[in-house]
Amino acid sequence: MDDEIEIEGDDGGERAAVAFPFDRITVQRFRETFPRARWSDRRRAWIVPGKTAQRRIDRWLAKEESRIDPYADAKGRDAYAFEPILSPYLGVDKDGFRIKTPYSHKIVAELHQVPYARWDGEVWRVPFASYDDLVDHWEAIEAEARRCEPGERRKRAEARKGTDEEKKSRRRAAERKRRRIPLPAEDLPPLARPIATAPYGIIVVGDVTGELVAPGDIADLYPEFPDDRVWGTWRIPALEELVHTWPSKAEPTEQERQRGWWLPTIEELREARRTARSRERRMAAQPPA
Repeated sequence: MDDEIEIEGDDGGERAAVAFPFDRITVQRFRETFPRARWSDRRRAWIVPGKTAQRRIDRWLAKEESRIDPYADAKGRDAYAFEPILSPYLGVDKDGFRIKTPYSHKIVAELHQVPYARWDGEVWRVPFASYDDLVDHWEAIEAEARRCEPGERRKRAEARKGTDEEKKSRRRAAERKRRRIPLPAEDLPPLARPIATAPYGIIVVGDVTGELVAPGDIADLYPEFPDDRVWGTWRIPALEELVHTWPSKAEPTEQERQRGWWLPTIEELREARRTARSRERRMAAQPPA
């Protein structure tokens, strides 16, 4: 872990930065210990304020070091050699495992459960030390990857033709093109700021029309809601907006999910930023009209 840790003092000891391999559970422990810490996308590090930040980080890192089995990588290599995962989606090199699959929210969610799994811009990386955890999730990962292959998608699309499911899918696509979303009239989200939603992921609400939503017209497209709703218009946020958005310290509560919007977590922002970078690269590569 030592060779992957970067710490630096700043501003006369008033704050310090720390970066470590991403792991959902480790990040959760870090945020519980440092509730005032904020992620800096520019520096690719967590910024911890306070004159004693450096000492507190050192203590936390020492505690995290004690959790690590020094032979975990060797054990993972041995386990893989004895009973390897044989799959076209899994490769191996000196640093660990490489996982490349068709994109799926479900696959991302499964990999987030594997300690120290990380996206390097092209493939998912998993260290040898996390092999047992990867095995526990691999059946679900591979099944979802096969389901998301283009050929399988085409087969499902053919099978859905003319069914109620296809009609609902077309309605959902048409609704998305309208770029509108029902919002609680008494608890509106902040405008011009990225927020997270269940149907559309992270969006920016640009305006609230004030037009009341008729629930019967959209009952099959949105979750049921007990309060009055009004229509809001939304757009996809730009990468720069996502980079400058501070993440929420806590996971959304059930009440916030029922409300229909919440402030995005660091994990949600990371995924949205990756998507935005890919989208902007594709746009930049397109020839001028």
